[in-house]
Amino acid sequence: MIVALALALQAVSPPLLPPGERPAAATVVVEPVGMMLAGFDADGDARTTRAEAEAGIARGFAEVAKGQPTIGYIAYADWAERWLGDRAALPGPFEVDRDNDNRITLAEVQGRIAAIFARIDRNGDGVLTRAELLTIRAMPGDLRRGGR
Repeated sequence: MIVALALALQAVSPPLLPPGERPAAATVVVEPVGMMLAGFDADGDARTTRAEAEAGIARGFAEVAKGQPTIGYIAYADWAERWLGDRAALPGPFEVDRDNDNRITLAEVQGRIAAIFARIDRNGDGVLTRAELLTIRAMPGDLRRGGR
């Protein structure tokens, strides 16, 4: 029984790399803001509309603002940690705070995210698909083996 379990686990687990080998670098990645936008897909159709994105931003902002019209940079970092995955993920507070008053409004967050949404929305249809949310990273060759 134990041998059968070990063989089954070996069949589904990834192969171990030889000593000194590193796994290949990811060539398909998603930006933290893209991950957040994908999470705002309210109807589960694997597509995020502008309306879903705006509603998601509003919910997240309200959670951090606790009824206040603005948040400071520390509260923004709390928001970023929850929704972007890291306190230092982009867009950062200096990029969002368009009037440089050290306070961030919902309109400022939505404005910055709307600009990012437009950049990611490659076909301009107002809907983000999973394919649009992915970023393809070109690798300069297999540097681990002296590639060009």
